[in-house]
Amino acid sequence: MTGAIAALDRETGTRAERHLRSRLASELSVFDGWAPTLAKIQGFDSEPNTVLHVLTNSLPATGSGYAQRSQSLLHAQHKLGWKVHAVTRLGYPVQVGHLLAPDVEELDGVVYHRLLPGRLPNGMAARLQLQAEAVLRLALEVKPAVLHTTTHFVNGLVTQAVAEALDIPWVYEVRGQLADTWASGRGKDARRSERYQKFVAREAATMSAAGAVATLGLSMQGGVVAAGVPQQDIFLLPNAVGEDYLADPLDPAAARKHLGLPVRGPFIGTVSSLVEYEGLDDLLRAFALLAPRVPDATCLIVGDGTAAPALKRLASELGIGERTVFTGRVPRQKAHFYHQALDVFVVPRKDLTVTRDVTPLKPVEALASSRPVIFSDLPALHEVVEDGAEGMAVQGGAPEVLAEAIVCLVSDPTKARSLGASGRVRVLSSHTWAAIAKKTDSIYKRIGAR
Repeated sequence: MTGAIAALDRETGTRAERHLRSRLASELSVFDGWAPTLAKIQGFDSEPNTVLHVLTNSLPATGSGYAQRSQSLLHAQHKLGWKVHAVTRLGYPVQVGHLLAPDVEELDGVVYHRLLPGRLPNGMAARLQLQAEAVLRLALEVKPAVLHTTTHFVNGLVTQAVAEALDIPWVYEVRGQLADTWASGRGKDARRSERYQKFVAREAATMSAAGAVATLGLSMQGGVVAAGVPQQDIFLLPNAVGEDYLADPLDPAAARKHLGLPVRGPFIGTVSSLVEYEGLDDLLRAFALLAPRVPDATCLIVGDGTAAPALKRLASELGIGERTVFTGRVPRQKAHFYHQALDVFVVPRKDLTVTRDVTPLKPVEALASSRPVIFSDLPALHEVVEDGAEGMAVQGGAPEVLAEAIVCLVSDPTKARSLGASGRVRVLSSHTWAAIAKKTDSIYKRIGAR
């Protein structure tokens, strides 16, 4: 980071180079410890059972797992009796193409506030300062008893500044290891880079400053402890399901008929973001190996992402293009039907730091849909799926091993149904959003929320 700034001479560079240098210097200052400054508010009186979430993005403009989790959790809090407000990052969702976005949107009892200034200042520090000031003004209107934010640390910087100005508690929810996500597609040297080291240090400082840290699973909890957070300040809020996933699922053929897909099966695949670390290239290679042995099989890949073009090319090169269905992004209201359309759900993640530690939502939804899950043998996935009882763990990055596991289940439908049924029972007993919302209620009260 410092080398990039040094390469842009402030005296002789072009106007564009000076502008870039200023932007990079501002970013470096944030990674080096800068934080927004806000004046203390005297006599602030919060409303009991009111929470303000500080989010990166949200439905309906973004359909990611992050946005889905946020809506599900916040809606469950609303049903529990909380007044739930959320505010997204400065400039969102106009920055992602929704030019006519309203200042306020309500979705199933959750009120989303947008921060949409006439223009955005240059530089990360200036934008975060403006965001903090805007969130403080909003907080003075909605009067939260507690603030709740999520990774990465820039959300924490804003939330900490507002919480300290109002003298109210705040929660930092670690949903991923974004430094490792950043490094995952940049080679081994990325983890030794200045940016990575500063990123990790800033995350650790943000965790330590929060009144409580929530995270998704035991593997991620270990990383939070390693960052210096006391065990008693860490709480687990695992991925969960609600609403559509609680109803009895359709059988695969009926779900496919409902979606207009071919009824004849079996269908093997996943519902996922199409990014490299998800290992969907291994799924395609495994399908190409099993395709001659299971002539009626179809590979179904639901979702979109940066890896989509390469995956479509690979399917064509492997000779399975006509037997592979790429749906692209699907409406949120239909997502559960696509889980149900599969006979076998596959999570073929690559073996990386981020995938070993971060527990994804999709296998939880698959189990709730009563579908068996074949998954890469990674610690975070073992937390979600019980090997041998709800699915099968296989060596990651080994398409031939994955192919054999898939053939094992499609050739034994009774076993596949038994695994899926066991998974559904467990998920509905312990991993519902209603249960997770109750946990947040206890966390808020423990750290002093009214």
